[in-house]
Amino acid sequence: TSTAQQAPLTILALGDSLTEGLGVDKDDNYPAQLEDRLHEMGYDNAKVINSGLSGETSTGLVNRLDWVSQTKPDITILTIGANDAIRGIDVATVEANIRTAVKRLQDNGSIVILGGMQIYDNLGSDYVKSFAAIYPRVAKDMNVTLIPFFLEGVGGDPELNQADAIHPTKEGYAIIVDNNILPVLKPKLEALKTADTDNKTENP
Repeated sequence: TSTAQQAPLTILALGDSLTEGLGVDKDDNYPAQLEDRLHEMGYDNAKVINSGLSGETSTGLVNRLDWVSQTKPDITILTIGANDAIRGIDVATVEANIRTAVKRLQDNGSIVILGGMQIYDNLGSDYVKSFAAIYPRVAKDMNVTLIPFFLEGVGGDPELNQADAIHPTKEGYAIIVDNNILPVLKPKLEALKTADTDNKTENP
């Protein structure tokens, strides 16, 4: 039998262009940088699957869940909603879709980490507040770990974003991986590793 260290570990990065890495080289998007960092940290068995699709809405994401679930991810990092907000889609619809996605992923045996999204004030402050409130509420109700704001430290900084002021640069994604994702992800990886070792002890 393989050791716990070698048991394959699949992380699904699921979302829109912020996940896909629109405008950066394929080695520079956050899933690719995250996989590199995990390997540096000794998680040689970690594979991060980039399932980001530019322009994706929460409805579109729910419609492709069966397909992406075939990867049987141990952990899913779900970051969706920005395109819904740009289109001004009803907040209740966005929340219902995110809840559906989380539940289906959990039912599939995946640990879900939800990337919180915030938008700028161009849609009126009520929408902006209601939209931002979706993520902590879903995380609390569904017992999901939350990255409070996926673009924390990067969003709004011209030096860390491309010319469109929406999509991070390679450097922006590096900050997102190190400061926003890894602190939340590391405890999950440790827990999986421990569970894996325990299982092997119980069932030699």
